[in-house]
Amino acid sequence: MRDDELRSTTYSSYLRIHELLSLQTPRAGGPEHDELLFIVIHQTYELWFKTLLHEFARAGERLRAGASHDALATLGRIRTILKTLVSQVDILETMTPLQFGTFRDRLDAASGFQSAQFRELEVVLGRRDTTLLANFAQGSSEYDRLRDALGTPSIWHSALVYLAARNHAVPHDALHADPRSPYQPHDGVQDALLHAYRHDGEAALVLERFVDIDEGLQEWRYRHVKMVERTIGRRAGTGGSSGAEYLASTLFRPVFPDVWRVRDRF
Repeated sequence: MRDDELRSTTYSSYLRIHELLSLQTPRAGGPEHDELLFIVIHQTYELWFKTLLHEFARAGERLRAGASHDALATLGRIRTILKTLVSQVDILETMTPLQFGTFRDRLDAASGFQSAQFRELEVVLGRRDTTLLANFAQGSSEYDRLRDALGTPSIWHSALVYLAARNHAVPHDALHADPRSPYQPHDGVQDALLHAYRHDGEAALVLERFVDIDEGLQEWRYRHVKMVERTIGRRAGTGGSSGAEYLASTLFRPVFPDVWRVRDRF
């Protein structure tokens, strides 16, 4: 980059502040006072989802390379971002049901279920359910990205590759399973995890990061459920979604079940 270009770069131009602040556009008929908060919070979530996808890609690459310290740092960052997602619920909960009701009708068919990035995060974490494609038009970039992600090994598979490279006996069928198939808890994988916990302190730290991330995701889901119940009760969500009822069904479902089940054997 030329010296004159470096000198011309400002805080505003580097972060594209003018464009960023032009993106909070309430629907016609507004704005209601609380609509700005609602838009900013959800746009911020999307930015964090983008960051999480970026960090999970890095974590997977570092795990497959056997780089424990790099993987630990990246997984720790993911854990901290998840805590930030939880804390943002506190802000959203300052909006009462009556305040939300002043602009809710303007959302029409818009729903958080249509967040392609959050759906991709679920896939990265191991969800394998082609019905999630139904919210996106075939041929759209969102549809194509999710379809490709459904055929890509999850972050947990990267953890299994990492453990196998450190001579923990990860079963062949777990290492070479079809990435399009849902992962099921595996006794043999739990044997390998137990061996790592007992004999490989570095690998044990990595596994504990997966526990942290799973716990953080469950905490965020719980806070999300309670926030929805607090705001709209058990009514259907926007876009015809089942609202809190669906969200509640996702609670206490670990995304990395083996790291929890192995605890019965310590």
